[in-house]
Amino acid sequence: MKILVLNCGSSSVKYQLFRMADESILAKGFVDQIGMDNSVLEHQAAGREKINFKVEMPDHFSAIRAVLETLIDPNYGVVRDLWEIRAVGHRIVHGGPNFSNSVLVDDKVVAELRRIIELAPLHNPAAIMGIEACHKQMPNVPMVVVFDTAFHRGMPPRNYLYGVPYKYYEKYSVRRYGFHGTSHRYVGMRAADMLGKPYEEAKTISCHLGNGASLCAIDGGRVLDTSMGFTPLAGLLMGTRCGDLDPAVVYYLMKKENLDAEGINNLLNKQSGLLGLSGVSNDIRPVTAAALAGNPRAMMAISVFVRQILHYIGAYYLELGGADSIVFTAGIGENSSLIRKKVCSQLAVIGAALDEEANLNACGETVISLPDSKVKIFVIPTNEELVIARDTLEIVYEKNMGLDRFF
Repeated sequence: MKILVLNCGSSSVKYQLFRMADESILAKGFVDQIGMDNSVLEHQAAGREKINFKVEMPDHFSAIRAVLETLIDPNYGVVRDLWEIRAVGHRIVHGGPNFSNSVLVDDKVVAELRRIIELAPLHNPAAIMGIEACHKQMPNVPMVVVFDTAFHRGMPPRNYLYGVPYKYYEKYSVRRYGFHGTSHRYVGMRAADMLGKPYEEAKTISCHLGNGASLCAIDGGRVLDTSMGFTPLAGLLMGTRCGDLDPAVVYYLMKKENLDAEGINNLLNKQSGLLGLSGVSNDIRPVTAAALAGNPRAMMAISVFVRQILHYIGAYYLELGGADSIVFTAGIGENSSLIRKKVCSQLAVIGAALDEEANLNACGETVISLPDSKVKIFVIPTNEELVIARDTLEIVYEKNMGLDRFF
């Protein structure tokens, strides 16, 4: 059975096509600059060279049409006909208060996604367009939505409630939701495997560190706490996001800079974080290069980032009552030996001992702690798309979608 996984952004679409018999990737790609003059589709079939197309894509309908046409193209496609794609899984950033698991798409699901657009105005509208585009071009193919927020729904109230009047939780669902759920779920399961422990018994602190970043305390497959909040703006300082902030700063800056709601939202989401502190970039690589060259603001930005990671690791270690492993994943977590070293150099107090040579040479899924380290330290490349594909397969089976015609 072949399953297509889509991750639709405001001006982009990422895709992977899986053969679920062995969970292999048949093809993957990326559509960028949707609605702009320089739209491009990057496509790579398994075992072949990556290719790029400049295609006019004014909207997500045309972008997904381009993806599907590429997948069946006789020269660089991987399927002969769209009927070979038996299900589509969609990543949805925010599931709101009513979705605690992945679900099969129907009219009620789409209506609820529209109702909660205000909770994720930058992300959910694009995902809805992706669903509609697939339905139009593959009308008989079942679709499943997989929510970043769903994995965190098991948090206890003490960790998801804010100190605002309770009526706002009841009226507007104001609470901590958490994000990067598919990533945290995947690396949590892999960490348990690497520990040789049942997932239901493992205690893991997952550090998803990328342009967007969050930490998660996972206790026996259940989220105990996570750093992102009502939106993905909370928690760690990120590429362009401020992270945790005294709420009074918002009002103060609005007055001083004469900013309206849109202006302050733009400042906190797009002008802050590593970019705002360093003045160099939102990308850790040039910030790191600048810091190593002696740029004081870049050095300061990295110090703030590392301190905040340590803050959450310490809190989660205590809340978990100890941890079996700490996992680094996503772009920074997987690739920045410097950030891992700076974080881990201060973890001896909890019994986590870094193997500096292993850390420096880390590639792919690996252990970077010393053999006698009480708390194991792992680097695990995340695989959110595989989680989405697995959920899609499971739900399509559960709903008895007439699978005899799928093989």
